[in-house]
Amino acid sequence: MATCSFTAMARPTFDVQAAQGFMDEARELLTELKIDYVGFDKLVMTPSDALSAAQFIKPDAKFHILLNASFSDASAALELLGHVRAPVVLWSVREFGAPGERLLLNSMCGSNLAAHALRTVGKSILHVHGNPDEASTKAIFEAASRGIFPAIGEPEPKTGELTNAEDVSARLANLRGKKIGAIGDAPSGFTPCNYDANVLREIFGIEIIQQSIEDIFANITAVSADLAEVEYQSACEAQPSLREVNIEQAKINARTSVALNNLVSNNNLRAIAMRCWPDFAVDLGACPCGAMSRSADRGTPSACERDVMGALTMVLLEELGSGTNYLVDTVDIDEEENLVRFWHCGSAATSLAVDPNNATQFTHCNRKLGVAGNFALKTGPVVLVRLDEDSTSPTKLRLFMTSGESIPADNRFQGNTATVRVPGSARKLVNGLITHGFPHHTVLAWNDVRPQIRRVAELLSIPLTEW
Repeated sequence: MATCSFTAMARPTFDVQAAQGFMDEARELLTELKIDYVGFDKLVMTPSDALSAAQFIKPDAKFHILLNASFSDASAALELLGHVRAPVVLWSVREFGAPGERLLLNSMCGSNLAAHALRTVGKSILHVHGNPDEASTKAIFEAASRGIFPAIGEPEPKTGELTNAEDVSARLANLRGKKIGAIGDAPSGFTPCNYDANVLREIFGIEIIQQSIEDIFANITAVSADLAEVEYQSACEAQPSLREVNIEQAKINARTSVALNNLVSNNNLRAIAMRCWPDFAVDLGACPCGAMSRSADRGTPSACERDVMGALTMVLLEELGSGTNYLVDTVDIDEEENLVRFWHCGSAATSLAVDPNNATQFTHCNRKLGVAGNFALKTGPVVLVRLDEDSTSPTKLRLFMTSGESIPADNRFQGNTATVRVPGSARKLVNGLITHGFPHHTVLAWNDVRPQIRRVAELLSIPLTEW
């Protein structure tokens, strides 16, 4: 009987050569530790790969290792491991490359996404973060081979003051009847981007207005050349670096910005949650991040990946006084400095830049198409909050919240990065986030709304995990 199964996943838009190297090193480590394992000998990147890998998932294995050698959506994780009885060890590796380069792997986010999906089907999750050649990684897997899973742990739960209940009740009442535009479908394997419209209507009074990708594309195409030119010139005036981006792609971005603005005004939308890839890059030949940033600068929060629950979290925080905020992935940690890096690929409002007058507009880090922001996010105390589905809760919802200090730092990864020093252990924070299956997207805000969020949780009977 094999002790465990081993599967490594990756996505072609990331550094596949590096991902292959991490997979090879991981297999070498398991062999070195004399761990009896079975596994597909290639990176799982396609449905065909997942089918081939399935034969190595043995029902009698003591545990299952899923290495995110780079980012991958959770489709294959669910297909391969959604039915297993033994614990699933999600293994993420470290980012590399010089500051200012693109995010080469986004491995941690892949594990985060897989954890959320596997939690929805009741799987037991463990998380290991570190490269195969690190002593701590070797120690964890050596112990695992003996049936011992070292407890990395999570931060101690926090409590704090609650703001005035009447004020929060009034703010929640303001949300009733508000609308969020959901454009397109959630990407495959992105379970945090699913939502129950009935729950959101019952708890918050929020209505979801659906529009298909085909309809938004038709609206973009219908924008006149004159209106697109006016928007393009306005965007260039606000951020002159836009003139350095391919003009055809920038003009498509301008048309997208006009179409989104029309959608918001015609439907009285409070926020947008849009399927931003792969359709825009593949079918329109441009990326919508810049247009979503323009929407955010106009006062309409914009969530990527059709993340309706993320968009609702953004709206909730704004109503509670957060000011403009941003939807981010958790992508990197520095244990020695106690830092967590939060990032997304370039749709932040330019008002959130360290220097809003110089919020560089560039091309998308992976797609190499315009337009996406490329600037560090501003410094200062921050909070991170996320509303998520939870079938075990009477309200079918749960909340996550933590805090820290965004410190001065280079824009570590192309797009928008905040480098945040957390008050406890960065490693434990990320471990808790992943092992509890919280979403890969959290909302980063620069005004302290923790007392308000605590009161929301109390008033609406939504379980709150605060670290």
